[in-house]
Amino acid sequence: MVVAEAAASVGVSITVAWRWFRHVGGVMPEPFPAGKTPIRARRLSFQEREEISCRRAAGEGVRAIARELGRSPSTVSRELRRGTVRQKSGYRASVAQAVADQRAQRPKARLLALDDRLREHVQNRLHAKDSPEQISRRLALVFPDDPSMRVSHETIYRSLYVQGRGGLRRELIKCLRTGRALRKTRRTAERRGRIPGMVGIAQRPTDALDRAVPGHWEGDRATRSRTNLSGLSSWRGG
Repeated sequence: MVVAEAAASVGVSITVAWRWFRHVGGVMPEPFPAGKTPIRARRLSFQEREEISCRRAAGEGVRAIARELGRSPSTVSRELRRGTVRQKSGYRASVAQAVADQRAQRPKARLLALDDRLREHVQNRLHAKDSPEQISRRLALVFPDDPSMRVSHETIYRSLYVQGRGGLRRELIKCLRTGRALRKTRRTAERRGRIPGMVGIAQRPTDALDRAVPGHWEGDRATRSRTNLSGLSSWRGG
């Protein structure tokens, strides 16, 4: 079974499914022993909502529906309240699914927005020019007996780049080594190192920029899938 199929079968997103998969090291978990009920997904799936809709229309009560789905009665009761638009029309699975999707996309407070002590420590380390990766790794060394002082480097990045609810001040982006105002996705083809001692175009000497003195050369390169074409020309002589 592929990850997408597994995610659909338990009613979670592919991202969550991958997170679970990585958490167990890519190893298939042991099957549940006979007589034990597996832990259900936290969110109801659309299939479960359809089941609730059909059974509710047939006159079944909350506890009976919860027993059939293996869910708690409070979960089913809450789902019926959220998925009922009008009392006459009753519960509708499509409406309930749309409400659930909308709730899942609502902005949520980040960890650093909720913990003042952790946020202050991260901000101080950013001012000291530590990278988010360094900050995340060193937290376990500086606070070995305090599990609350833990945050991933990804959370730090998101807290910086998500305005208004990330928990970190936007001006701290300048403390990052990249200094970018927007986060750039790292792709395999784009992982290029910087040229040591590179001189930017804006730093050209005046005589080269004005093309007044011979002896300055310009290089051009055209790169295609199978060919590379390079050329050199004198700015003064052409």
